Amino acid sequence: MVDLFAGCGGLSLGLEQAGFMPWFVNEIVEQFANTYKFNHKLADDHYYIGDIAVLNEHLYEYEEMFKDITLVCGGPPCQGFSMANRQRILDDPRNNLYKQYLIFLSIVRPKFFIMENVKGMMNKKDEIIQNFKEYLGEEYLFDYDVLKAQDYGVPQNRERFIMIGNRIGVQPKEIFEEVYRHKREPFVLRDALYGLPHLEAKKDKGQSGVEDAQSGFTECDFEYPKTKFYYFINGNRVITKLYNHKNRYNNERDIEIFRRLPQGANSLHESIADIMPYKRRNDIFKDKYFKLDETQICKTITSHMKFDCNMYIHPWEARGLSPREAARIQTFPDDFVFTGAQNMWYAQVGNAVPVKLAKAIGDGIMKFV
Repeated sequence: MVDLFAGCGGLSLGLEQAGFMPWFVNEIVEQFANTYKFNHKLADDHYYIGDIAVLNEHLYEYEEMFKDITLVCGGPPCQGFSMANRQRILDDPRNNLYKQYLIFLSIVRPKFFIMENVKGMMNKKDEIIQNFKEYLGEEYLFDYDVLKAQDYGVPQNRERFIMIGNRIGVQPKEIFEEVYRHKREPFVLRDALYGLPHLEAKKDKGQSGVEDAQSGFTECDFEYPKTKFYYFINGNRVITKLYNHKNRYNNERDIEIFRRLPQGANSLHESIADIMPYKRRNDIFKDKYFKLDETQICKTITSHMKFDCNMYIHPWEARGLSPREAARIQTFPDDFVFTGAQNMWYAQVGNAVPVKLAKAIGDGIMKFV
């Protein structure tokens, strides 16, 4: 398979668990690509770190590599697709990456393709179908749906627009029916967080290199509790290292807000009325702080966590979620390592497709490969 806009590799990893072999990877952000490289053993010439538009101009150089590709997947960033925008998607310069994805498909012509994106793409579904027909002709059959990650065990409220197509004559609705067969009850937040070491917020600003038992480690020895959730994300492998479980700096006021808020409460809660900043703008900043409820699925993990985790307050500790906790909520296995700076760990996790959602999609397609 080829993974475009690969990020750190969440979509790839789920598809790999379903039986596909990563063969070629495109990602423009080098820090994200470095994480992909660290966790996958592909030769350097199987990566293109750069703009897909430039890659498309040089696809003739990869003719042998792309000769018999089963699957191309990717989630091109696509900003200009709202109902209010009367301009065609392809004519909006903000959607150039979406156009480049179509160009890549039209040249490589894999047996199957997956496009994933925000659920707002449904607003333009008819236009998107027309775009794919313009570039791929009548050879491909394709269909779409909005899939909820929580329907596939992921302890998170996350919905994604998924389009699946093929040129081998399989009715796409049959593929989606196979995907739906992998639905199961979701785990809840407590399942994802249970058993991880206690952390506290850092109290010394600018001490990014400090690692200790209080604020956490980039890597340390750890014996995981063997829960149902452990086996769900790790299989039967025995993992003895803990990665990326490290907390960030918070000031004393934020730590006190974290401590006082009950689970499920936000900035408007009476328990923090006397210390809550931005009081005059509460209508705007009601979600400035939010304490997660351990008995529910988590709110959507996003790349905003690279700035702060005030909307992702740990349900029973006075701190935000660590990158490892966010990764568990995204169903990354515990031995998947995020490289680079700590704030970039959050960005990579937040941008990723939940691994077990990707696996369900891969399982559905694999039935027809």
